[in-house]
Amino acid sequence: MAINLQKITLEKRGESCLIDLSKKINLLNEKIGINLNWSKTVNKGFWGSLFAKNIDLDLGCYFELNNSEKNVIDGLQFSRGRGGDKNILTKQGRYTDRPWIWHSGDDRGVANGSGENILVNPKGLSDLKRITVYCFIYEGVANWNETNAVVTVNIPGIAEIEVKLGDLSSNGNFCAIAEILFTTDSISVKKLVSFHSSHEDCDKTYNWGLKWGTGSK
Repeated sequence: MAINLQKITLEKRGESCLIDLSKKINLLNEKIGINLNWSKTVNKGFWGSLFAKNIDLDLGCYFELNNSEKNVIDGLQFSRGRGGDKNILTKQGRYTDRPWIWHSGDDRGVANGSGENILVNPKGLSDLKRITVYCFIYEGVANWNETNAVVTVNIPGIAEIEVKLGDLSSNGNFCAIAEILFTTDSISVKKLVSFHSSHEDCDKTYNWGLKWGTGSK
């Protein structure tokens, strides 16, 4: 694990970082952010500009509450119509009440640059038990190492926690990136970076027990 004053980088699979919240009173007023960013295009060699591929990744998470409620939030789960209101419970989640998790929107444009974000309301920490953060290839790339994908967990008052996918290649288009565990006075983040064929395949690996169908966006 590499540490500087601004950032904690989890470098090895299984490596984790425990955040003590017992003295972080200001955290209760600030959102916890989970960001996925990646290279939006792949350009290779002289012909790269002519045959550049757009890369579309999607960020999501499985979540479990202490009341045993489980579900998933991601770019294939967006609701139509009222889905832009984070105060209403939709497949994007809800920020102001359970599950206290909100996916801010799908980033499909090359010019956007900010990636995709999931926000966790600190007022709901007593309800949250665990989150598995993942991303998946929606279109435009054959190898994970072309994405330069990075997930950053930003806990206010603490250094950012960074997980890089790194120079990895896999036939699976789905990657479980990190596990976040919540207690009354701590948050722990563990690097997973395991590859799977689908949401359902990853579900089985991490014992989520959800039912799956076909999604689209």
